Amino acid sequence: MNRLAGKVAIITGGAGGIGSSTAERFLSEGATVVIADLFLDRAREVAGRLGPNALPIFYDADDDTSIESAITETVERFGRLDILFNNAAVTDVNLQGQDTTVTEIPLEIWDKTLSVNLRGVMMGTRLAIPHMIAAGGGSIINTASDSGLAGDIARVAYGTSKGAVITFTKYVAVQYGRHGIRSNAIAPGVIMTEQMKKLPVLAETIRRHVVTPRLGLPEDIAALAAFLAADESAYITGQTICCDGGHLAHQPQIADMLDLMAQGRGDAG
Repeated sequence: MNRLAGKVAIITGGAGGIGSSTAERFLSEGATVVIADLFLDRAREVAGRLGPNALPIFYDADDDTSIESAITETVERFGRLDILFNNAAVTDVNLQGQDTTVTEIPLEIWDKTLSVNLRGVMMGTRLAIPHMIAAGGGSIINTASDSGLAGDIARVAYGTSKGAVITFTKYVAVQYGRHGIRSNAIAPGVIMTEQMKKLPVLAETIRRHVVTPRLGLPEDIAALAAFLAADESAYITGQTICCDGGHLAHQPQIADMLDLMAQGRGDAG
């Protein structure tokens, strides 16, 4: 397939598991891809592996100047911007570990998480839109999360930021749809990145609540992002699409009910 031929894409957090898989998928579909990441060495490594149509750029989603520089450099280098995949987020395990409950989370962790996960998305979108309008339109894809659709016992800042991203996605779709710009979000469930592979107990706990035979892979998100970036999804905008193996599609007691049924409990139904 060559659905993205001639298109220029920026993937923020492009050196991570989902970002690098999406970069590879976009390139295989014909796009030129900017791998924008806080860890420039990793971005260079990914770009070197993927070939000459991948460009590594330093990108700090917590710094407006960095965001503007990355977008400006992309447009100056390639003459246009067609796709923005806002995928960067707080991934530092030390910061994530302090993202607890409303009464316990340090305020600096709350502020940092919302700055990167929400303000960073807004600023990237804000700066990309004029270039997309000049190019005749574009596709903006935001990484949300199933944590933005349901509450949890921890990670209040992360979940709140992702819920706000879902709402922000709709506002962009409404305000710029007539300019040819589409805005959609992907809400991943558990995705088996290298970081998640280091948490096998957590992965196995959540596996009980997923209705597909396996947990998600970065390639699953990449495939969905490629579809949303391509012209074949031209009539889809303002949507959040869950890619979670049905994690949020069922009643919360399903895993326990399946256990009862497996034990032959006649009253389980």
